[in-house]
Amino acid sequence: MTRGSQGDAGWLWLLCGSRTSFTLIFTAYSAAIPLLIPEWRLTAGQAGLIQSAWHGGYLVSLFAIGFLSDRYGARRVFLTSSVAASVSALGFALFADDYVSGALLYGLTGLFSGGSYTPGLTLIAQRVPAHQRGRAMGYYLAAASLGYGLALLLTGALTPWIGWRGAFLVNAAGPFLGTVIGWIALRHTPNVVHAPAERPVAALPEVLNNRPAMLAIWAYAFHSWELMGMKAWLPAFLATAAYASGHTATEAASLGALLTAIAYLGSMTGSVAGGALSDRKGRTWAMLVMSCASLACSFTLGWMLGLPLWLLVVVAAFYSFAAIGDSSVYSTAVTELVPAHSVGAAYSVRSVLGFGLGALAPWVFGLVLDTARGSAADERLTWGLAWTSLGLGALLGPLVAWRLRRLPAAAAMAGGKA
Repeated sequence: MTRGSQGDAGWLWLLCGSRTSFTLIFTAYSAAIPLLIPEWRLTAGQAGLIQSAWHGGYLVSLFAIGFLSDRYGARRVFLTSSVAASVSALGFALFADDYVSGALLYGLTGLFSGGSYTPGLTLIAQRVPAHQRGRAMGYYLAAASLGYGLALLLTGALTPWIGWRGAFLVNAAGPFLGTVIGWIALRHTPNVVHAPAERPVAALPEVLNNRPAMLAIWAYAFHSWELMGMKAWLPAFLATAAYASGHTATEAASLGALLTAIAYLGSMTGSVAGGALSDRKGRTWAMLVMSCASLACSFTLGWMLGLPLWLLVVVAAFYSFAAIGDSSVYSTAVTELVPAHSVGAAYSVRSVLGFGLGALAPWVFGLVLDTARGSAADERLTWGLAWTSLGLGALLGPLVAWRLRRLPAAAAMAGGKA
């Protein structure tokens, strides 16, 4: 089958549909945080730590998945791990009922969720030529953003009718659907294995000693701190804004989830726009523009509490657009800065650093909320400080991207566009 044919487009859309379905469980918990805090008797720090447990499990998953993809092939790993992801999502939806069970089961859900991410990116890198790869990976990440938004819509709309657990169960059906769609998409896709099966980590030193690749990975890590903190706490922030405008607690939680879903439309367009811009203008150019725009939002959004709700949603939508806009760019850059046999190992290193920092962000955000409230600060100051913590953690991202831009190896990306 020729690259760029209608068959390739259909293959990519099916793969994206699978990714959307898998991610339905990813934001279900964050949508319900305003209700779970009183029901499970959580502090904001504990609520954030449950989300961090998911990211921690996801980190371990992605690290292992990268090496397994090199050893056994991305296609095989994608399809095999999808079954475990389906079972763990259902377990969380059925049995989580307090802080301990929530952290353990959501962490387990994250642990089995990585198989639809880096193997999917690897499959795209294997099939799509470099000059189109940024856009293709942008579509794949946009598919995940669509899943995040749908999960928030479902949770927000269904919770008043069937409760948060019923909404969790509906979202947990997503990975089962993703497994079916993934099998349809990949049934004729070859399973490519590059690295020797007996040495799955042999490429690790090669990646660690690759300075351009490591700069791209570090830039991704600082980006992840901001992005994962934003995803975890944006529904609760908008719910707080809705509650302050006169809604009941349940109405505010539902409205916060629905408004965040609207804001996540920005994530979808950001993924595609960022990837397309990086194909046209260069990888580091897109990294710098998107990361600086996202930082501006981190340093301002929390201080806007009390302004009209529609204005907060507009800013949150732009925040979502910018924060996700460079995600596909980092993913694409890695495939262009390391040899094909090291892509899985490079994604594993990226996952440890990126999701390691990113997993801490929701917890730290919650700790800032608890500390500020304990000091009798008003809500605007409380949320302003919490959002600022995300910006402070992400400040090094543009600086690292600028250093990458100045290296000769940057010309290897995007067909010569640094």
